[in-house]
Amino acid sequence: MKKIQDDILSYREMCDQENVQTLQRGMNYRLNPSYSVILMSQRTNAPYKDKIHEDGITIEYEGHDVSKRSYTHDPKGEDQPEELPPGTMTQNGKFKKAVEEFKAKKRKPELVKVYEKILAGTWSLKGVFHLVDYKYIDDGRRKVFRFILRLSEDPMAKENLKVSDINLPDSRLIPSEVKKEVWKRDKGRCVLCGSIKNLHFDHDLPFSKGGTSLSIKNVRLLCMKHNLEKSGKIE
Repeated sequence: MKKIQDDILSYREMCDQENVQTLQRGMNYRLNPSYSVILMSQRTNAPYKDKIHEDGITIEYEGHDVSKRSYTHDPKGEDQPEELPPGTMTQNGKFKKAVEEFKAKKRKPELVKVYEKILAGTWSLKGVFHLVDYKYIDDGRRKVFRFILRLSEDPMAKENLKVSDINLPDSRLIPSEVKKEVWKRDKGRCVLCGSIKNLHFDHDLPFSKGGTSLSIKNVRLLCMKHNLEKSGKIE
């Protein structure tokens, strides 16, 4: 089954979707030949400061730290690196280079699939994005990368990433806290039949018809069967 935006997946399902045994890194440049993958989280205890902009379609994703070298080593005390000591690029460096080549009109923007951690062991496919910019800023303690990704409206992007049926006019991003509260309220089950399989975060009133992604009152859990039945009735 092809996964679509706001589908709910276990960690194993997410790895299977990407044809890998494990996904241990948050940043995965060209995990597949035609696109990259990032894992994000806006949970309180998340190790990086990822966020969604107020326009509802732009993600600001924080780059990754150096690896921990010893029990006492604190990676949060060092600038995020573009290269390793031997001169090889880190994931930060690879994403940075992709942005610079795009802005220099040497290539199209990098396609990125974004998965978001909702709860322990529970993930959601955030959508298909274009990597369009980056910043290297001082956060008050050190320098960090912030990568800017914008929800794709290119139908070819969906084809290249083997993602179908993303209804972009209705796809304003649902904030993490809304997803978390909806999951708890609906007890991880389809609100119509109680199924716990193939679940999806659904806008009760579609965004294109004035529905909001910002309120738990307009977001619910549906299984694939009832989500498809609803889609077929929307005119």
